[in-house]
Amino acid sequence: MQKHRLFEAAAEVFSRVGYADSSAEAISRQAGMSKATFYEHFSNKEECLLALFAFASQTLLEAMMQASLKVELEYHERHRTGLRAILETIEANPMMAQAILVESVGAGPRIADVRDAMLAGFAQFLYEATQEAARRERGPAYASPDEAFAIVGATFELVSRQLRTGHPPQMLDLLPLIERLIVGLLSQPPRT
Repeated sequence: MQKHRLFEAAAEVFSRVGYADSSAEAISRQAGMSKATFYEHFSNKEECLLALFAFASQTLLEAMMQASLKVELEYHERHRTGLRAILETIEANPMMAQAILVESVGAGPRIADVRDAMLAGFAQFLYEATQEAARRERGPAYASPDEAFAIVGATFELVSRQLRTGHPPQMLDLLPLIERLIVGLLSQPPRT
């Protein structure tokens, strides 16, 4: 599919040269397509990055949902399974992750708004999922969407750092740290 080839090419170009130095021509060339084909799908590189955000967000959310929404799992295992799925998806697609989490920073207010909306969407999903699980199983839940956003923000900042610096060596090395953050927050009684 042309659009997916363009997404892969855009992710590679954005991660290799940065958003500011990328161009529709470079993305088209990387995809082995003409600029005309690029412009059939996107009006400019910003529109391409916005579409890449939507695609990547959906991919990550689906991976997390498929892995973590198994009712039979206890809440710790549900979080661990969902988090592992996200980290494995990111590790399997490092250029796409680099493009949306690292190269998008400073790409302009429209991109910043979409990045914020993506993180807020993940946080809202986590908040609602823990609230539902708490009703069903009487387990812990995030007390507010802000608590869930704190976990999402910390997770994606740690992932961004790993992509930029290679520390820790493997993406999955982040799993125990993020899991401790999640368990630590969920084990705190809500403040009234």
